[in-house]
Formats: sequence, structure tokens, C-alpha cells
Amino acid sequence: MALNSKFKAAKFSRVERSMNIFLLIFLTVLLLETTLCTILRYVYMAKTSLTEAWYLPAEPESTVKKAIEDFFAFIVLFNYIIPISLYVTVELQKFFGSMFFGWDVLMFDDGTNNRAMANTSDLNEELGQIQYLFTDKTGTLTENDMQFRQCSVNGTKYGETGGMLCKLPESPDSDAQPELISALTPELEEFFRVLVLCHTVRVDRHEIAKNGPAIDLARPMKVVPVEEDLDTVDALSGFEYDYQASSPDEKAFVEACRRYGVVYHGVRDDLHEVTFKNRPERYQQLQLLEFDATRKCMSVIVKNVDTGELYLLCKGAEMAVLKNTVSGPHDETLQAVNDYAMLGLRTLVIAQRKLSVDEFEKFDAALSEARRALDDRDGKLDAVFYSVEQNLQVLGATAVEDRLQDRVPETIEALTEAGIKVWVLTGDKEETAVNISYSAGHFKPGVKELRLTQVHNSVEAAERLTRHRRTIQEGASEGVDAAKFAFVVDGPSLAVAVTNHSDLFLSVCQMCQTVLCCRMSPLQKAQVVRLIKTSEEKPVTAAIGDGANDCSMIQEAHVGLGIMGKEGRQAVRCSDYAFGKFHFLMRALLVHGHYYYIRIATLVQYFFYKNIAFITAQVYFAFFSAFSAQTVFDSFYLLCYNITFTSLPILIYGWFEQHIPQEKLIEKPELYKQIRKNAYLSPREFIKWNLLGLWHSIVFFVGVYLISSDASISESGQMFGTWSLGAMLITACVITVNLKLALETYYWTAVTHFSMWFITFGGFFLFVLLYAGVVWPSFITAVLDAYWVYFRFFGELSTWLTLILMIVTALIPDFIIRARRDTLSMLPQTDNRIPFCNAVNPSVHSKSHESSNNASFSEHTPLNHANPVVPIKFSTLNETSEF
Repeated sequence: MALNSKFKAAKFSRVERSMNIFLLIFLTVLLLETTLCTILRYVYMAKTSLTEAWYLPAEPESTVKKAIEDFFAFIVLFNYIIPISLYVTVELQKFFGSMFFGWDVLMFDDGTNNRAMANTSDLNEELGQIQYLFTDKTGTLTENDMQFRQCSVNGTKYGETGGMLCKLPESPDSDAQPELISALTPELEEFFRVLVLCHTVRVDRHEIAKNGPAIDLARPMKVVPVEEDLDTVDALSGFEYDYQASSPDEKAFVEACRRYGVVYHGVRDDLHEVTFKNRPERYQQLQLLEFDATRKCMSVIVKNVDTGELYLLCKGAEMAVLKNTVSGPHDETLQAVNDYAMLGLRTLVIAQRKLSVDEFEKFDAALSEARRALDDRDGKLDAVFYSVEQNLQVLGATAVEDRLQDRVPETIEALTEAGIKVWVLTGDKEETAVNISYSAGHFKPGVKELRLTQVHNSVEAAERLTRHRRTIQEGASEGVDAAKFAFVVDGPSLAVAVTNHSDLFLSVCQMCQTVLCCRMSPLQKAQVVRLIKTSEEKPVTAAIGDGANDCSMIQEAHVGLGIMGKEGRQAVRCSDYAFGKFHFLMRALLVHGHYYYIRIATLVQYFFYKNIAFITAQVYFAFFSAFSAQTVFDSFYLLCYNITFTSLPILIYGWFEQHIPQEKLIEKPELYKQIRKNAYLSPREFIKWNLLGLWHSIVFFVGVYLISSDASISESGQMFGTWSLGAMLITACVITVNLKLALETYYWTAVTHFSMWFITFGGFFLFVLLYAGVVWPSFITAVLDAYWVYFRFFGELSTWLTLILMIVTALIPDFIIRARRDTLSMLPQTDNRIPFCNAVNPSVHSKSHESSNNASFSEHTPLNHANPVVPIKFSTLNETSEF
């Protein structure tokens, strides 16, 4: 596993990259504005009329030092165009937003008693940008609950019927009944001996009273290792045992052997104890050659304590084992493996080799020397393993069933409709993987399979890839959709194709809707992900798996998803997000991913917009203040604008906004396509938001300038001063930018209303009235320029009329955009929602969700249909004790 692992690279979302680009743009704008105003200052000062003004102090001589001071003075004045608080707000939005992922009760797995997990908050919005999904098969698409179904021994096929071993008819179409096997033949004993000894299974058994076999089921049973007491080993049937295995296949084999009378009792005194129909045998395990993805097999060397015979017992993939066999039913076993694979069963080939004492001692010495090697230890160990796993006698093959998880076809269908290309990467045999792909809905009926398998040289790989590309291109010219083609490739062929023809291989893969890679090593899975990830298109990739062999793939993808399966928690720990079942992926991407992206994209655009609307008035004011670097805003307003006046509503929006009901996002997966490729942070959207900000700033400044320059408007006949000008600008700006956010909001909750109308608007007027209406001590503020300013200009009716007129005029484009979006675009919205934070009875919520899946909506039903929306339920520790 270590050979197939990789270091985890830092991951960044598309939104973070866009934020950095926008920040560089605004830094450039800041420098341009500062440079322009600095130059214009000295041009303006050079005018004779200005230098002759008796009421202005004489300007100091122009020097480089003075120019630099003026330059930095304008930087300080205009630096509020850079939204410094954006990064803090984004981190808060992501951190608390990621909690909603785990609070979604519809992603709670009752079977494993686990809720969904967000191991990171940095990639929330990437869930809404996925273009390629790479998925493991075993334990991800399937249950990873292995059940022994059939086997082939010495060319004869056997199956399990009612928990008993039966000989199957030679012809599958025969009406003959399976023949019950009452006694094990020598061939069957050899076969089951490999299954019962070639593993790493641990045995636990329930403690049994020695004076009576009865067990009190009403009392909790203590589980103890079987090695502690094996005095009654020969009398035990084996059904008292609880087998624990790291591999579900091994557990299925040992449990099947127990049903057939071959019972593994565990280890006592370093000896493995087995009974064949109550006939005890003891074996000493001399060496364990563990499974690895390169050899694709596992072996043990055991010694029969009673006879002294030495055996190498081996099980593994047919492509790894059969090539090393010299005797036994080779062709019959290969045919059986292919037959089982066509049924969608997992297959392994069973073989053995009888060793002499000299052969074992030679191998043992070579193995010890390789393990002591300081240089190239792994390579030397592999060489020794290969040398002993030769000249094998094939005994037969096994067939194990691994059922699909619930709702897998439905999930893959929804992801495909959402524009996500699903690739299956598995280590299974080609025929098994293909059959599972059809069962899972990955391959559609009638699809044309293009295969790149059993290719061992570059020339053949190039010929096949060229032929496949020509086939797809000819189909496209005839109007055949890419979804009609499925590409199947195995591990050895992939290695040849990627090494010598990566561009050609990539083009064929991208031209097909579905791709299946079989017989893959863990490192090859990561290589496939990297191949797509680094392609010219630079798509956003996600990888999902459940085992340690999927960790490299999960870490390589932009978004790593883990399944809490039966192969430990290593994949979950390596992932960015984890949940219990594959079908939860539909909610993770189509609902949470959609919401996460819309929220954060709007938040980012809004921050840049509101700073443009606010501080650009200061640039306009520079033209009316002789470029003197005089501020139009009081320092209190500059301090509180981003921190207090405009921060809370957008943060609440980033947590709770649901612009489309959840069931609509599930019902119409194609809505996912409209947010991919960072659509809401595109250059067009960026320009649109900032043009709106410029328009608002122009309306504010022109409106305030006109009213302040006309003394007849005031009842007292006095003109407004600089601080009155700034007070009106900040008031108009705060009200307008918050109303702009209200126009962007479709999901109004009690929290949203409270933060907008009471905290923001109420808090703003309370703060400014307290600040302008109280003579504060000098240790709080040494300047009282704003004293009574608000009371003065708000006492004028003209001020209120001008303020209302400016706000309405500024928001006219926003009203038009909202109306157009709600009526003409592909994303009509709804403003009639159940509050997000309402308490929902879990049983009612579950029934509502089930009914939404079964409800039939007309194709013409708009997305703003008045049916109530079931919000995401936030469970608490009191409601769900498992959390």
C-alpha cells in the first residue's frame, strides 16, 4: 500500500483563485487611481489662480519626497476599495457553512449510525463545480458485503444452495437439480484447505460455559479471543465463532468453509487449527506473502504438523496466478472465471505448490536476506516472491457476490443529467466490472463498447486508439451522441497508452460519456485522475472511494469523497467530505454543492461591489477638493462600513440562502450545469457587479452634490458642509447596498429579517445618531467634526426626498435584473419559502422527503411553484444521540 500512496497536495477552490485575481485587479485600480490623483494634484497646484489665493497656505516646494508622501496619502484615502474583511467573512461563511453538511439528516446513514462529515471547509463551493467523478466499485457502488456463491474445483462447478455445497449441472439450461455434496473429495479438501488457511482472519468466539452448552441470550455475551481457550476445539461446530478480517473476501471464504464442514478455529501455540468434517489438522504458518497491487495475489507457506508436508497456498487474480501454473485444469478454470465474471461475480483463482525442505530453506534464506537489505529492499522482496510463486498447480476458482447499494443507478443517472462524467476505476476483472457497470446504470443499454484491453505494446495501443477515435468521429458526423460510446481499458493497457500515447488516449476518453478502467492498481487510479485534472480543459474532478487503496485517487482529485464502508476509515480520513452511502452523493453535489457555490460566489461579488459603491465617491470628491487628499467621510464611517454596517446581512445570506428549493434541485439535475465552470464569478459577472457599483456611486455623489450646492433647498438658507456631504453619502450607500442584497435574497428567514432590518438598519441609525449627538470625551475621539451633523440635515424635508430619490434611482437597474432573472432566465426563483430555521419534526421531515421523491411534477411547473419547501433539518445532540 505504501508503494501506491502519494503525498497530499494543498487544494484550492476555483472561488479562491478568482478572489485572488479580483484582488490583483483592484490593487491595480488602486494604484492607477492613486497615481492619477497624485499627478493631477501637481498639475492643479501649478495653476496661477490657485497659487494667488490669499486664504490658502503656501505650498511647499515640490520634491520627490513630497510626491511620495502625497502618493501614500491617496493610497490611505482610497485603500478601502480593497475588501480586507472579505477573507475573514469568507472563512466564517465556509467554517459554519460546512457544519450544515453534517447536520443534514437526509445524509444520515442508519445502517452504520454515521452522519456525513466535512473534513475541510475550504472546498465547500467545489462541490458545485464537479465535471468528472471517479469512483471505486467495491464498497462504493456495492455493499462490500461478500457472499460466497459458486466455485470451480478441478473443472467441476459447485454452488451454494440453502447453505449447503452442491454440484451444479454441467449445462446451465439443464432441468437437472443440483447434487448435494455429503462428503468432501480429496480435490475439494485441497481447494478448501487453501481458502481456510490462506488469509489473515482473526477468530473471536462467545464464551461458553464448560458444564453446559446453553447460552443466556438475555445477557450480553463476552467476546474473547479464541486462542485463550481451545480445549473444546474438536467439539465446536464453528458457528460459535465470529470471524474478523480486513478483507471481506477472506471472511466470506472462511464462513463458507464453515458451512461446508471445514472449520477454522484460529491459532493456538502458533499453530492454525482446522477441522475437516470433525477431523482435526494443525498447520504451522512459516511465511506470509501478503497481497500487493503489483503481484495481485497472496500466498502463505504452511507445514502440516502431523505429516510434515510443506505447501505454498496461493490465491489471486487469474491474470497473475494462471500464468505461473504448470499443472491442473488451466483452461477449465479460466472458462469458469469468465463465466462468473459475466454474472457480475468477483473471482479469484486458487492454486498451490508442494515444497520440499530444501526448496523452503532456500527460499527462507533468500527472503531473510532480502528483508535485511538496505538498498532496494522492496525490489528484492518482490523478486523472491516471484521466484517462489512459480510452478503452481491450479485447483480452481471462486465466485463471490457483492450486491449494489440502494439507489446507485438513480444517482448515476442524476449525475449524468447534471453534466458530470462518471468514470469507474476498479481492480476487478474486466467482465465483472462491465456487468456491474450495466447493473449500476453506468453503461446504458445499447451502448457501443470500445475496448483497450490486453494490449502489451505501443504499436497495438496506437492502432486501437486511432480506430476508436475514428469510430467516435464517424458516429458524431452521423448524429450519434457521445453517450452512445463507452470506453473500457485495463491496467496493463493503460500503462502502455499513458506512457506512449497520452494525448491520443486522453482525447478518446474525453469523447466518450462513460469510461471504465479495470484491473487498476491504486497508483494507476491516481494517474488517471491526474491525466484528466491536468488536461487542457482543466476540469474540476472528484474521486470517491471507501478503502485504503482509494486514498491516492482521493488525494489527487480536486475534491476527495470518502465512503464510510467496511474497509476501515483510511479513505474517510484522507477525504475532504465523507458519508455513508453512494446515493448521498446526489444531495452532496446537487443540493449542498449548488447552495455552497451560489452563496460564496454572491458573497465575493457583493464585497467588491459594495466597496466600489462606497469609496469611489472619495475619488469623485478629489476633483472638487483640489486633490488635497481631504477625506469626505468621517473616520467613524470608514471604520464601521465594512465591519458593522454591511457585514452581517451578507454573512447570514452566505449561511442560509436557498435560491431554489431542494427537491427542485434533485428533480432537475440539469440545473447543476448552470453553475459549473465558475459561472457566477466569470469576467462578465464581475464586470456587471462592478458597473452596478459604479452606477450607485455616481448616483450618490451627483445627488448629494446637487443638494449640498444649492442653499435654497435648506430652510435656514445655509449650505451643507463637507461632513454633511459625507454623512449623506454614507447613509445612501449603506441603505442601497443592503437593499441590493435584499434583491439578491430569495430565502427569507427570521434570522435574515432580523439581521437586515433590526441589526443593520436599526444599528446604523442608532450608531450614527449616538456618534453625532453626543460630545464624546477626548480619549474616545479628539475630533467632533460630525457633532450634530445628522440632526441638522435630517431635519430637512429635502434631505429625505433626495435620499429616497437617490436610492430608487440607483436600484432601477437592479430591479430590472431581478425581474428579468425571475421571468425569463433558466433559473426562476421563489420568494415564498418556509423559514430555514423553523423546527421540523424528524418524522414529518422524512415523510415529506419521501413524498417529494414520488411526486409527479408537470414539465411546465415553474421552479417558483408555491408548494412548501422542506428545509435542511439541523439536528441537535438532544434529537439524535448518535451525533
